[in-house]
Amino acid sequence: MFPESLKTEYDENGYILIRSFFSSDEVHAILKELERVIKENQDTMGERAFYEDITKPHTLKQIQKVFELDPYFDDVFFKSRFAELASHLLGEKAKGENMQFFNKPAGAGMPTPPHQDGWYFMLNPCSALTMWFALDFADEQNGCVRYIARSHKDGMRAHGKTGTLGFSQGLLDFPAPGDDENEVSFEVQPGDLLVHDALTVHWAEGNSSATRSRKALGFIYYGESAKVDKEAAEAYKQKLYDGLKTAGKI
Repeated sequence: MFPESLKTEYDENGYILIRSFFSSDEVHAILKELERVIKENQDTMGERAFYEDITKPHTLKQIQKVFELDPYFDDVFFKSRFAELASHLLGEKAKGENMQFFNKPAGAGMPTPPHQDGWYFMLNPCSALTMWFALDFADEQNGCVRYIARSHKDGMRAHGKTGTLGFSQGLLDFPAPGDDENEVSFEVQPGDLLVHDALTVHWAEGNSSATRSRKALGFIYYGESAKVDKEAAEAYKQKLYDGLKTAGKI
């Protein structure tokens, strides 16, 4: 069970930070399994894997649907404290939608533009959240996560095309009045967990470190009340795939 105060804080700010959600031993086990799964599926991940430079394997930036690659990560996604916490914060039964591997490789990780995840989800109602689980230390140098506090209360803002791999849409009006004074950022260590509402504005700078990566797992859960505009979602995914294929990113 999670304390009700956690949901109160989440509802007010649009995000929460839980330190040491997993122990160092648990993080080590996840990293070991992740390395194994990437190695075993390296030649077959196809369009689910994005690279900063597809000719350089070490620039692996993102893997979609990690839970489909191995039973270990299926359990982590659907049968763990992550799923339990999602239901608690959403206030309704959570449905696992996506589990992603994120990385900003040392010296190559690009900035993540300011955006709202709900724009990509295309839900009505927009009952959803994203978890960002740190596998590396993240700070100002290698791209820690930044939020606009309470921005989830203002609804969906206008988005437009960006040139960022894996984040094709970003806010058109950023920074808007009030954004600068409500900005918060979090330096985290492996095992820490950030959770944010699908309407919370967030972003991250690029990785300017020459030696440190910024690895994380992302978990996306929808509330059972959320309904997807399937036609719009499929059209967007196809357009995105075609653009990435043309650009030689997948």
